[in-house]
Amino acid sequence: MTQQSPDARHDALLDPARAPSLAGVERAAAKVAALLPPTPLLPLEVDGVTVWCKAECLQPVGAFKIRGAWHRLSDLSPEQAAAGVVGVSSGNHAQGVAWAAKRLGIKATIVMPSNAPQMKLAATRALGAEVILYDRVTESRDAVAAKLLEENGGTLVHAYGDPWIIEGQGSAGIEAEAQLRARGIDGFDKVVACCGGGGLSAGLALALPDTELVAVEPQGWDDVTRSLEAGEILSVEDLAYPTECDALQTPQTWPINFAVLQARGVRGVAVTREEVRHAMRLVFEKLHLVVEPGGAAALAAVLAGKVSPGKATLVTLSGGNVDPKHYAEILAGN
Repeated sequence: MTQQSPDARHDALLDPARAPSLAGVERAAAKVAALLPPTPLLPLEVDGVTVWCKAECLQPVGAFKIRGAWHRLSDLSPEQAAAGVVGVSSGNHAQGVAWAAKRLGIKATIVMPSNAPQMKLAATRALGAEVILYDRVTESRDAVAAKLLEENGGTLVHAYGDPWIIEGQGSAGIEAEAQLRARGIDGFDKVVACCGGGGLSAGLALALPDTELVAVEPQGWDDVTRSLEAGEILSVEDLAYPTECDALQTPQTWPINFAVLQARGVRGVAVTREEVRHAMRLVFEKLHLVVEPGGAAALAAVLAGKVSPGKATLVTLSGGNVDPKHYAEILAGN
């Protein structure tokens, strides 16, 4: 069998038409480790069983999205960087792209829903990105982004349908497993991940290939769950369905994500508004952390008994960007 040279392997990892890979996740993990300190891996007892919560809500932009954004933007060629990037996001990916773009001196334009939380819109603009608003119900963010790219050029940095983004998000799994092994525990047997379009879930599926993986979505926005059950990509049935999990409101997954999830036998579950709110309150009470609704979905599924923890279960606390007033109301049980 002919072996690829190191240069050939490197070139393959820079091909935008490639599939994401474990090698790419490991490369992303090294890049992220050189840039950011690891986020805490915190033990939490649930019905007498310890689960391990990865506190991605403590990232500089308050979410794991900084991982994929850095991996993608730091791999742009000088010509691509000069032309700028266009992202699509409800808020957390937007901040990740804006943060990476500012650090690298790259112009960033982000297509965001008009009903995104004001704090996410403000934070994205504060990082120097230009924000283009669209209507989540009547317009396609991908179509808006495509028009911008056609008119102005640049590189699309999709929120989940991109090999670099998937690999970057998977770096959280590499990091978490190293932290677990440092505690003398020989790896995870189950991963429970918050899921919107499937970037984090697909990345973790690549990073931890021997684990059972469950993707958790909010009720009404469980297109990935239904797609995995049907064996084909299905869209959200009602784009106006109300949810507090704005970070997980994606109309449908992309083939690049679905292929990874399907190949790994990932299953999905959906959680209700009250289950998510209960998880947010418990995280505040037991871990003393602020987590947004979408970032609490995975833990909500465990607490509700919809996912039974294994001997060593990784649970993502994937974002902490929540409006203070709304968060206070949730804590108060309103």
